[in-house]
Amino acid sequence: MKLFIANKNYSSWSMRPWVMLKQAGIPFEEVMVRFDGFDAQSKFKQSLKDINPVGKVPVLVDGDLAVWDTLAIAEYAAEKFPEKKLWPSAVADRARARSICAEMHSGFMGIRSACPMNIDAYLPEIGALALRDKEAVRNDLKRIDTLFASLLKQHQGPMLFGEFSIPDAYFSPVVMRIKTYALPVSAETQAYIERLCAMPGVKAWIDDALAEKDFIDFEEPFRTKP
Repeated sequence: MKLFIANKNYSSWSMRPWVMLKQAGIPFEEVMVRFDGFDAQSKFKQSLKDINPVGKVPVLVDGDLAVWDTLAIAEYAAEKFPEKKLWPSAVADRARARSICAEMHSGFMGIRSACPMNIDAYLPEIGALALRDKEAVRNDLKRIDTLFASLLKQHQGPMLFGEFSIPDAYFSPVVMRIKTYALPVSAETQAYIERLCAMPGVKAWIDDALAEKDFIDFEEPFRTKP
């Protein structure tokens, strides 16, 4: 399988399936598509047009099949590799896990817009201003903190549903934002953040993000990594 992603420092959507596959030990080939813009004629869009008609990443390619959108990729991987137990095993837990992933997929626009992902940065001043001036950011952070704490209490950790599962991968970009912008959270959530960042799949993404350079000026749009 090939997973097409964008720059690891900035691409929160790419992080989700990459971390999921990496942490689960599912082999894939990484293909990074370098950002140079989002208009229809950009190299980024042109490079993707024959892979994904929407012209976005991430895209998982398995033979002749292309699967895009993070939730679709997660469901495909869970069905293809049932032994990896990417979703929680109990029916009720799977339903809750899908619900919170869908909530992340379509919500939390306050924190996502005010605090864009930038792993190679520490921006506490911007975080403080966002919390002071934007009610949506305060509401999103409270919801995330409450959600994490309740799931950790219910399942006794160390991850949201006990063992690592898709929700942990799905919320990993939010964790990156909390760290970058020094957003205040409860002790329970902070401990979870440290555990998540120490997991091999998440740590590998962070290390790559910190090491990568700006690819915008490169002529070659793809960079492949096994």
